Amino acid sequence: MNSPEEEEKTALNDESFMKRALRLARKGEGWVSPNPMVGSVVVKNDRIIGKGYHQKFGQAHAEINALNSATESPEGSTIYVSLEPCSHYGKTPPCVESLIAARPERVVIGTKDPNPVVAGRGIEALKRQGIKVTVGVLETACRELNESFFKFIQTQVPFVTLKCAQTLDGRIATSTGHSRWISSLPSRRFAHRLRHAHDAILVGIGTVVSDDPELTVRLVPGKNPLRIVVDSHLRIPLTARLLKNQDEAKTLMVTSDRAEEEKLKALRDIGIDVLILPEARPGRIDLRRLLQELGKRNIASVLIEGGAGIITSVIAQDLADRLIAILAPKIAGQGIEAVGQLNITQMDQAIGLVFRKISRKGEDLVIDSRFRRPE
Repeated sequence: MNSPEEEEKTALNDESFMKRALRLARKGEGWVSPNPMVGSVVVKNDRIIGKGYHQKFGQAHAEINALNSATESPEGSTIYVSLEPCSHYGKTPPCVESLIAARPERVVIGTKDPNPVVAGRGIEALKRQGIKVTVGVLETACRELNESFFKFIQTQVPFVTLKCAQTLDGRIATSTGHSRWISSLPSRRFAHRLRHAHDAILVGIGTVVSDDPELTVRLVPGKNPLRIVVDSHLRIPLTARLLKNQDEAKTLMVTSDRAEEEKLKALRDIGIDVLILPEARPGRIDLRRLLQELGKRNIASVLIEGGAGIITSVIAQDLADRLIAILAPKIAGQGIEAVGQLNITQMDQAIGLVFRKISRKGEDLVIDSRFRRPE
């Protein structure tokens, strides 16, 4: 039995090496979905002899990359991995088999995998081979890193992030609809990183008509998300910028059976995917149904950038998980509000948020929060 001092040293070492695994894991952001971000380090005699992360969907997982990079035999080592090793065949063979073959003394896991086809099986497979297993090191951080994956794999519905840039008095545009630019260039770079990190970006037709956005990743290196436009009557102009460059970024138009057949044909003729869904009420697409349909398409995360109507509907229906508000040090007076009518008459009815992180981007304040829900 180890002394209390030895156990404390082991715990501190475990946290230190798990932090390294988490930093590695984040390098896969935007590239591995709908898989989780995972990092791994191989440690022998308190030295890192191998490290790796899941780099791209369909490619080798973190543990395999870490073992392949090892500078000496991993036998007798401690292998750290931020998420439970997979134990099933998917795009790649089970990682747990490679871990067992490496004959480590111990495997340290950040958190269990909620995927029903894994869900503790990887841990049990390691234990059956006499490998010591420690689970739950920096578990909160490991779960938060993959919150999109956790929600998607458990519900088959994408994780939803709302993002809005607004003045200090809550306006996303002036009374004339002008909005460029509310936020600073550093904030806009941050917004483009968010686009890269999500599988899809969604806006309402009002935003397309007023701003004619591209909805691509241009200010930072990264991949373009699927562009989704909610447009129940297909008002989108065929000259809209997000209908162009489909080789670089795909667009999905979501409409209702009210859409004109001629417009539907024109969009499909230029290679635009069109999804026809029922309306929750006249002129309003059923957003809950839309999210379910996106889940069927393996879209694990959606970034909603507006406009106010879509943002309000998503909040009113309790469909959002995360809210990122970029507050610019400006006052616009009368203008377009970020959130419209929610039929809240008493302050104790107000929708609660948990502030996860508050930071600065240029002159702006960025508040990254999660919607408060019962445990």
